[in-house]
Amino acid sequence: MTKESSCPGDQEKTPQPLEGVRVLELGSLIAGPYAASILAQFGADVIKVEPPGTGDPLRRWRKMHNDTSLWWYSQSRNKKSLTLNLKDPEAQAVIHKLVEECDIVIENFRPGTLEKWNLGWEQLSAINPALIMIRVSGYGQDGPYAARPGFAAIAESIGGMRHLAGYPDRPPVRAGISIGDTLASLYGVIGAMMAMHHLKVNGGKGQFVDVALYEAVFGVMESLIPEYGMFGFVRERTGASMPGIAPSSTYRSRDNRYIVIAANSDSIFKRLMNAIDRPDLADDPELTHNDGRAKRSDELDEAIEAWTSQHNLADALAVLENAAVPSSGINTAAEIFEDPHFRAREMIIERPLPGGGEISLPGIVPKLSGTPGATRWVGPSLGEHNSEILASLGYSDHDIQALKAKEVI
Repeated sequence: MTKESSCPGDQEKTPQPLEGVRVLELGSLIAGPYAASILAQFGADVIKVEPPGTGDPLRRWRKMHNDTSLWWYSQSRNKKSLTLNLKDPEAQAVIHKLVEECDIVIENFRPGTLEKWNLGWEQLSAINPALIMIRVSGYGQDGPYAARPGFAAIAESIGGMRHLAGYPDRPPVRAGISIGDTLASLYGVIGAMMAMHHLKVNGGKGQFVDVALYEAVFGVMESLIPEYGMFGFVRERTGASMPGIAPSSTYRSRDNRYIVIAANSDSIFKRLMNAIDRPDLADDPELTHNDGRAKRSDELDEAIEAWTSQHNLADALAVLENAAVPSSGINTAAEIFEDPHFRAREMIIERPLPGGGEISLPGIVPKLSGTPGATRWVGPSLGEHNSEILASLGYSDHDIQALKAKEVI
């Protein structure tokens, strides 16, 4: 399988699946920009529009290097930065020119904001009828909550995820990442690819992809609603275990580490029980299938932890791997960084930083065998591509300086 090249020169020669696709990114922070980042990693020409002077707030989030967020360098790789004050009519005119040549526009403003700036779906699709627009918002473009502001934390709560996260005797918790945003980004990219395929096959007009953060979360909630609709059953927090699926939980080792074991298929369960010297459970007819095991999940968890607590993490994992039982320690960033499989799969790559130094970036997912993605450059400096982009639209050097003097760019 072809992987991302470690040599920037090689990357430029490798064909990419979205070469020739032009994307205009309007918005900030995570959900919209992460969707654009995925497209940029696979060859799309992404122009990111940022407010003059301040730029995307993500530039100042979390750990910094030379006054720029490491997160920014990662999420904005392969993008071009164009500064525009979107409230200014002259900036809106620039957007209109760009839209003539764009395939996809991505935005994550509150519904109605772009319409106030003459940049909404009706205005832009009139300029380019083939346009596809990814619109990410907290609650969607319509409905009684549409005008409300929404972030991932709120979406995860409304969509049902937070209620299930944590232990039943404690308040709900969150994952340490903005999972609601990234889920919405993925749905946005999937929607855009489907819309592009429809346009290619059937012609006609483009369309917009309406992605609500809370719906992106709600869409992955598995059997939550079917179980409530039929039985009135409300799922609750269950800590590290997965209710109704057994055995699948987290167990403590002798050296006070944690082992995640997922042995919930019938054949794997038997292998696990034999590996931990419990043939009586392996051969118990009541435990042959998951529905029987689910009724005795507490008993099974006790048996498994009685075994793991007698072994250090590394030794326990060696036994489980030998028995072909899915299992793992719980990796920290340091352990991921040194993991040989991550390195072999090029899931951690190094790239140079502006002004010197090097940054470690997550590799690109998924890996395509013939047209893999690539990291051509890290997140750009603010307005780095102003002159290049505006000149391509017919603006002269004098025009560009005039826009700068008026703080349009």
